[in-house]
Amino acid sequence: MKTTIAALFGLLLFTSQVDAQQKKQSGAIQFQSTFDPAAMAAANGMKIPEEMMARMPKSSTTDFELLFNATNASYTRVEEIEDSNSGAGGGGMRFGGFGGASHDLYFDFLDHKMTEVFDMNDTTFFLQAKLGESSMPAMRMGPNGAAAEPPVRTVTKSDETRKILGFSCNKVVIKTVSKRRIQDEEREITDETAVWYTKELGFDFSPNPALWTEGAVLAIEGKGTNVVAKSIEYRNVNSKDVNLPKKGAVITAEQYKAKLEARMKQMRGNRNGGGVQSIRIGS
Repeated sequence: MKTTIAALFGLLLFTSQVDAQQKKQSGAIQFQSTFDPAAMAAANGMKIPEEMMARMPKSSTTDFELLFNATNASYTRVEEIEDSNSGAGGGGMRFGGFGGASHDLYFDFLDHKMTEVFDMNDTTFFLQAKLGESSMPAMRMGPNGAAAEPPVRTVTKSDETRKILGFSCNKVVIKTVSKRRIQDEEREITDETAVWYTKELGFDFSPNPALWTEGAVLAIEGKGTNVVAKSIEYRNVNSKDVNLPKKGAVITAEQYKAKLEARMKQMRGNRNGGGVQSIRIGS
């Protein structure tokens, strides 16, 4: 009898542990992004008149949400409409992207794929990308309209650690040195960004795909821009909220760059011709 009771207790304990583990395989992490335009301008070597500085907003914040389950995840800007399993009866319609950009991120953990989803000219596009690399085409121009040299990037691991949402996070400093033409002057700009990541979540992710080395990034600290995870909730996540939209056209980085360059050329032509025309590159 004692053996039966012990076996039953052990089975119940094992079942509860499995249930707890399964619950932790899905949930939502809330992120907050802060942007300080004056600090960003100063970091890029731009001198802003005091009168203009007084009119500039001190900073702005934007909320983002990472929904994840055992196989997939999505990172989108938070709107008033909640996701499908929030309990508010929302339709799962969300807009936004990372760092204030208008790109949603979708992750496939099993195939190690990441896709950026965005709208352009009333069409939804799918752009496959890789963590640790920038999929956005470099549009900066050097002297005489020539393409600017790509920035030099170095990654330095630090022994410094910190707790974010109870997870142990390691620090990596990503340094980029680039040459930019600012106010008719060629300058060398150095950016240093601290990236805090954890391996305890069991998947790879970053709010900014270009700023990633390993694990799940829970905080990014840069000049004028910061992103940090504020809260986590373990709960069921509807698959439609983390899978790619059913309709969309695949686009390569080269095709996307060509579209942007065409739009910029058209906008320059409109300005030179004195006409005024509104052109929407993205939503």
